[in-house]
Amino acid sequence: MAQRVFHPLTEDRWSDFVTLFGERGACGGCWCTWWRLPRSTFNANKGDGNRRFLKKLVGDGVVTGLLAYEGARPVGWCSVAPREDFPALDRSRVLARVDDAPVWSIVCFFVAKDMRHKGMTDDLIAAAVRYARGKGARIVEAYPVEPGAGGTADAFAFTGLASAFRRAGFAEVARRSPKRAVYRKSLRPEA
Repeated sequence: MAQRVFHPLTEDRWSDFVTLFGERGACGGCWCTWWRLPRSTFNANKGDGNRRFLKKLVGDGVVTGLLAYEGARPVGWCSVAPREDFPALDRSRVLARVDDAPVWSIVCFFVAKDMRHKGMTDDLIAAAVRYARGKGARIVEAYPVEPGAGGTADAFAFTGLASAFRRAGFAEVARRSPKRAVYRKSLRPEA
């Protein structure tokens, strides 16, 4: 198995992102814009409009997340950025702010089908935490699902599973829904 490496999504890596997400834009034309746009805009832009929106952000130098590679092949994605980059979070009763602390948010994952259930999400969480710490974050927040007795279909686990965040040292800080909680990890500055 090739070593996994992680790189911020930049304009020169856009084609790798498109390769990973495929013609459907990951899940139903989302192009990882669900948390970035008002719901009506997201729905109106589904597909190519959402792709253009994200491509413009990337072209403007906004790092919207990290790509995972095995060798030269893009195999995973994690959207991580300051919470302010995801205005839909603040429109959610369940995911409303816990307090006024500045946080970075991990909001979305997409993993190549043949790479699922192989530790990729754990690796992406670790990479996202390292990246956020390197950008000065002191708290990283996430909004994973808590699967029921029958589990959760991959398409509905795009925010990650709570168990993966617990393994990464995150702790639940708020629960306003049986199936979703707010998790946080406090970070020490890099030495």
